[in-house]
Parts: sequence; structure tokens; C-alpha cells
Amino acid sequence: MKINSTFAFYGSLCLSLLDLLGSCRRAGSRVSDSGGLTSSYKTATDDSTLAGSKSPFLMPYNRVIDGAGQSVSFGDASLENHSLDAVLLPDKQTLVVEDRFGIAFFDVKTHQLLSRWDYNKGSDFRGSMSSFSGIKAIVHHDSTYIFWGAGGRGKPNSYVMQAVWNGSRARLIQTIPFEPLAPATIALPNEVVVKEENGELYLYTVLNGNNQLIKIRVADRQVVWTVPTGVAPFGLTIVDNKAYVTNWAGPVPDAADGLETAGVPWGSAYVDPKTGAIARGTVSIIDIQQGKAEREIPVGLHPNAIISSPDQRFLYVANGNSDYVSVLDVQTQQVTDSIFVGLYNRGNGYIGSTPNALAINPSGNTLYVANGMDNALCVVALGSKAATSGTGTTSIKGYIPTQAYPSGIVLNNDELYVTNLEAAGARIANPVDQGGQGRNPSRKEVKAYNSHKQLASVSFIPVPGQQELDAFTEKVKKMSMQFRLALTEQMPRPGIAPKPVPERIGEPSVFTHVLYIIKENRTYDQVLGDMKEGNGMPELCIFGDSITPNQHRLAKDYLLLDNYHVSGKSSAEGHHWASAAIVTDYTEKSVRAWFRSYPHVLYDALVYDKKGLIWNNALDHGKTVRIYGEACTCHFDKRGLNWQSLYQLQQAGKPFSYTNTTTISRVRPILAQGFPGCDDETVSDQMRADAFIKELNETAANPNADLPNLMVMSLPNDHTAGTNPAFPTPRAMVADNDLAVGRIVDAVTHSRFAESTVIFITEDDSQAGWDHISAYRTTGFVISPYSRLKKTIHTNYNQTCMVRTMEQILGLPPMNVIDATALPMFDCFTDKPDRSFAYRKQANLVNLAEMNPSPTGLKGPALRFATQSIKYKFDLIDRGHDDLLNRILWFSAKGKKRYPAELAGAVDDDDDDD
Repeated sequence: MKINSTFAFYGSLCLSLLDLLGSCRRAGSRVSDSGGLTSSYKTATDDSTLAGSKSPFLMPYNRVIDGAGQSVSFGDASLENHSLDAVLLPDKQTLVVEDRFGIAFFDVKTHQLLSRWDYNKGSDFRGSMSSFSGIKAIVHHDSTYIFWGAGGRGKPNSYVMQAVWNGSRARLIQTIPFEPLAPATIALPNEVVVKEENGELYLYTVLNGNNQLIKIRVADRQVVWTVPTGVAPFGLTIVDNKAYVTNWAGPVPDAADGLETAGVPWGSAYVDPKTGAIARGTVSIIDIQQGKAEREIPVGLHPNAIISSPDQRFLYVANGNSDYVSVLDVQTQQVTDSIFVGLYNRGNGYIGSTPNALAINPSGNTLYVANGMDNALCVVALGSKAATSGTGTTSIKGYIPTQAYPSGIVLNNDELYVTNLEAAGARIANPVDQGGQGRNPSRKEVKAYNSHKQLASVSFIPVPGQQELDAFTEKVKKMSMQFRLALTEQMPRPGIAPKPVPERIGEPSVFTHVLYIIKENRTYDQVLGDMKEGNGMPELCIFGDSITPNQHRLAKDYLLLDNYHVSGKSSAEGHHWASAAIVTDYTEKSVRAWFRSYPHVLYDALVYDKKGLIWNNALDHGKTVRIYGEACTCHFDKRGLNWQSLYQLQQAGKPFSYTNTTTISRVRPILAQGFPGCDDETVSDQMRADAFIKELNETAANPNADLPNLMVMSLPNDHTAGTNPAFPTPRAMVADNDLAVGRIVDAVTHSRFAESTVIFITEDDSQAGWDHISAYRTTGFVISPYSRLKKTIHTNYNQTCMVRTMEQILGLPPMNVIDATALPMFDCFTDKPDRSFAYRKQANLVNLAEMNPSPTGLKGPALRFATQSIKYKFDLIDRGHDDLLNRILWFSAKGKKRYPAELAGAVDDDDDDD
């Protein structure tokens, strides 16, 4: 456990962070000054790394976090921990925090961790995880009981957990199981309400997977009634004899109305045809005496948390994908007010603050809203339309800084207790058990970071007075880079000469085509750690220049980004960060558990932000778009087809039959059906390179044809399949990916579109790897005639900066508050083109058909890792145990050389979409 105290944060952000982030700064580096407006975007953090271990923390999406009060970190340092929600016990002395792997008890006076109950320790529920939110406590027959929802991997796989607290420790009393209702595979109880009725204890809970509200007698687990709700019910509160349920994905669609729907796991929901995002949100009203649904009330998008006023006259609903709180009058059952709580309420239409938790003061006139992406609580003075005691119109009093992504709020007298879902991010580098692989360290341990190692946190924050709240508000705005909005909204100037990255959106660029390549799961040190030109650690490099000669040559011939980061920790987050520059509340509340879906190919409508992804932003503004393998699934008959047979077809220049499908209607016309989708590593990346180059050459040969303005491509095989004998070795698969990159860049830079095209390359995430600077640091490349700088760029960039730069080039407005405040990658370009920039691909130095050996004849770690690679299906991207895959990759490259202890993780963790 670790406690971080609040830092004073007044005055200029730039001046303050020079001191506060001094420990993160890279020695000898400085903020480069491109002059004019470009330099006015800069802050003191732009030449800092993410290596800091003390607050304030720099996050990999243009945000600094430095929470008010005290933040207490806790959890197993070998796991990726997340705080979800909290409840104050009736004794008013103990706070219970629901986290992904259990529940933790804190003394509210001392802020000390008292005890923790963990699914994985001494429990029959090993592998289970807490659901999205929802924990309640009640005293019954002189015992204090705690109830919360959980999901697991066994049968049954859904429970409400009931524990008893004796003042010093918790003991599990029973679990109340729930069976999934087909086609759901998990019932998934979320929010719970526990009531004593006629001396008996009754449990009400929403079943998020079953689309139901259920009432159960706790003593004998007897079901009293079950009532259908809308799609993916999330929140629940009961007022008098009515239950109010928020439906994350809105009403169950009516097939007769002709409106567009798209898939969510186990059903469908109404969606926006332009973006693919959920188009409706509702609250179901259910008579709990009769067990009967009465009606649904429309509210905002992604309604999640719901609470009542102290006098139970009003209800408040947080709408995670609309940035406002809906106020419902209980008596009239009508929406009486909509309170916009986003930090960027400037009439510019930017959303992304993501309200997702609520609390209200006993007087009923002040509402606290957890804005996940603002890393802050919004404090709302309720007006006459929103509270019995309210006067005038509702107004925002200010914002209180928290740690990353506040997800639950408890108000106790004059103190706020806040669970922080992302805490300080993935920063833990503590030594953990090596799991028996290799020898014990005989030298100094190597410090390194892994994206699945993160502590949870809870903040204890005194309720501020208005003067302190005003200061906090300014602090939140500065840490959210709000000053960049004024620059983002500058009107284009007439007569401005084209530049690589225009200073203002709408001014001309020298580029008319952008190729955006998204790869899979590597870190900087794994691939480029051997480059002396950058801040790498050669000891951690396993795919160096002999395996990735093209990426090394591109970094030398153009530029090396050694301070570039992904914004999320897994592919389910990463592909959305990479294409939308933000993730939704659904994605954040699913991290690590992924109960409903693992949407790395973007097939679940709940993951889409209201404003959509970069391709519909481009289409909305008259640009042409082509998608190669992203946001789709590749289907083909695998009978008789494996990696080797498909590779032989590719080498012989022969095709094979497959189909790409997508759940987003607007993607279908722009999806390249000749380019195999990204969800299957059975397909060599050479096939993908062949498909793109064929289209490129056909377009170039037609003098009347032009490339699309935006091309988005998935190139996934650097993920590897571990040591599965049906696939090439990890180094061969990474070499396959590297050669595909080299061939594509070669083809583009030798085409007639060379000078009008810029190529951006990123990894989607960094989860299958390690890095000595940051768990988020990865490889990034910028290739153009204006990017042949032949130097290292130390500026702190991330995926949202890359998205923003592409928008700036194409004249697109930002999609949300995150890319609106991102730093364009000005430092990666010069105004003078290098006419000799054309790139020649580097031949692979590893046989791309170098296959993993058969388990027959193997022994020890080699046999174990081959067996596990098959068992966990690493070839199906992100379907296996990441910590285990990391060990396998290290062993494949380094043999029995010591695996850095800090990277180990728990080998038998249930990772991702297992």
C-alpha cells in the first residue's frame, strides 16, 4: 500500500510542471520550438517521459493527474488492478472498495487498508472478477452483510457474492448463482439493491447479459420474479414500489420499425448508421410489487449510474456517451432537466468527459459526478428543475481533481471517497516471483514495466469550499490541456502556403493522402531497444535489427520516436484509442475482465464513441476513405488450410477464398475485400502487403484515378502465435510483419503518389511486452519526403497525437475532447522536402517459414511453452494469457537467460478473452 499526498498546484501549468515533473524529464533534452503557433501548443511535459513514480503523473493521452486529498494504492503488484465502486458500511467507519479481483476495507479516519478479500486466494472462485460496478451493505440480525456482482470462467459463471464483516475481516457467506439466458453466455449481475421486507432479506439485481431485473429471497435463493429490461441493463435504484433500471444500450429493438441495428454481444441494439455507435439510452420502470415492466423513458447515450435525491422526488442518470446527467421527476416520470457536466462546455460540441458515477449531499442540492476522462469530479448546484431544495437554474460549481478515471463516489459528512478505475496507470515495477523459469538473478535486476501490472487506488478528499474549488477547477483545466482548445478552434487564414502539418485546421497541407498502419502489441524496447540513437535498453530487445531490419532502417533514414506511446493497455482498448482517440465508459468498465466482448476488431457497438472513428470523421467532411483489414473479421474455410499452406499459396501467387465482414454499415462500402482482415494470424502479412500493393499499382496505372485521402490498415502478425508448432517462430512472424511494412513503404514511396502521401505507423497497444521507461511506450513511425530528418525525436507523443496530426493534415475537426487537446506531431516534419526520400525495402534476414518445432521430443520449458501456446490460442489475437506469452517470447529469443523479475506477472492469470 502506498499513499500519495496532494501537491499544491497553482500558477502556470508550464512553470509548475517543470518542478513537479522534473524527475520524469529526459536528461539533455528540451522542448523543440517550431516557431509561431506550433510552439504555442507546447507544455513543459512535452519532453518528459512517463517514467515518473510520484504524483503528478503524466498519462499517455494528453492528461496530467494529481488528485486532491490522499490517494491510497493497493492490490497484488503482479496483476492489473482496477477500483470500480465503493460503499460505506453502516458503522460509518469503514469503506468497502469493489475492485476487479475482490473487495478491500479501509478505515475512513486513518485511510489505512484494514483487510482485503480476494477471489484468487483461498477461494473456490479463482479466476472470477467483479462486474462493472455496484456494491451494497446492510445490517440484518446484527450482522453486516456486503453484496456485489461477479463473473467467472466456470459453470455457473455469474454470482452475487454475499460476505459478512466482523470488524476486522470479511468472510464469504454464500454465492447466489445465475444462469445465462441464451444466446447470452453469462448472466452478469451488476448493480444490486438489498432490502429487508417483512423480516426477510431480498436481493434485487440487474442481469447485464440476460437483459433482466431479478428479485431473489436471500435466505434460500428463491427467485420471486424476473422482468425483462432494455439492452445491457447497468444501474438500479428503487423508490417506493418502483425499480428504475438504466439500459446501457437502450431499448430492445423492434424488428418492424426498420431502424438500423447492429450487434452487441447476445443481441442487437439501435445504432447510428454514420458511426455504428449506440443511438439510444433508456431507463426502465418496473413495479416491484407486481414484478411487471411499466415503461421506458428515453435519456442520453450509455446511461450507467442512477441515484435518487434524499427525498426520493428526483432521479439522476449519468449518460456516459453524452456528457450530461438526466434528471427525472419521480411523480411525473418525465425528464425535467439535462445537466451538461463536461469540462469543455464551450458550445463546440466536443464530448468525452464521460460521467459514470454519482453522489448527492444530504440536503439534496449538490450533486457530485465522476467524469472519467476528465480525471475529476464535477460539482453541480441543483436548480429548481432538479431538486426540491434547489433554486434558480442548475449550474456547475467547479471540478475536483482525482486520479485517473474516477468510477465510484461515496459522500460521508465532509469527505468524498472516490474509486479511481485507472489510478496512476500501469507503472508498477516491483519484483515478483519468477514462477520457476530460469535461474535466480545473479546480478542487478533490470527495471522494466508491463501494461498488465497496475495498482488500484481510492482517494480520500475533503469537500472543498468554493474558493478551494475554484482553484481546483483551474488546476483540472490546466492538467487537461484546455488551453489547446483555443488553438484548435482558430479559423483558417486565406492565402496560407501548404505545409506538411498546417498550423490551423482547414489550412492546406502538402499531403492529400494519409496511410495509417496499425500493428499489434509490441513495446519500444522489444524492437528498437538496440538502437544507440534512442533511449533504449538493449538487454530487453528481442526483435532487434536482425529481425526487424526495415523498422530499424526507417528509424534511421527518417526519424526515431523514442518517446511515443500507446494510450491503452490491451487491443480491446488499443484499436479504439488508435482509431477514435478515446474509449467509452463501456470499454473502461470492462478492462481486464472483458465479460461481454473483447472488441479489438470493433464488432461491439457499445465500444463506439458518439462521434465515431477517424474514418467517419473523414467521410463526414468529404474525404475519400479505404479500410484495409481494420474493424472487420476475416472468414474462410480452414479445413485443409493452415499457415504453411496459405503461405505456399502466397509464394506461388495464388489466391484463396475469404470474406471480410463488419458490423458498421458505413464501413462496408469502403472495406477492401481483397485485403484479409486482421483477426487471424493464419494469414501471412505478405498476403496483406500483396493485396495493398496490387490496389496501389492498379490505381497508379490509371491516370484518372487517385488514392483515397485516408487509408487505414491493420497489419497484425507481429503479435506472434507464441511457440505453437502450427505457426512460424515468434522471430519469423515479427520478420514477416517487418517485411510487409518495408514492402508497403517501398511501394508507396516509389509510386506517383509519393510526394503527396504521408505514412503513420503505430502499434495498437503494448501488452505483449515490456519496457524500461514505460509500460505504454511503443514504436511509432512517420514517413514522408518532409520527414527525412535522420534524427531522434524525444517529444512526448501518443496515439491521440497521431490521430490529431492526421486530422490536421486532412482538414478534419477533432472528434472529442482528447484529440481536441492533443499535441500535433509538428516535430516530425520539416518544410523542405527531401526528393531522395524513396525507401528501398530491406530483405528479411530470418526465414519467414521458420516453423516452431513439434512438441514431440521437446522437454522442460520448451515443451511447456509449446503446449501452452496451443492451449491458449495465441494465434487468435489476444485470446490468451499475456503474461505467459511474454515469458514465451523471452524464452524463444533468450533461452534460459534470466527473465526480468519485474515482468513476471502471475503465469496462471486469466487474461483477456480467454
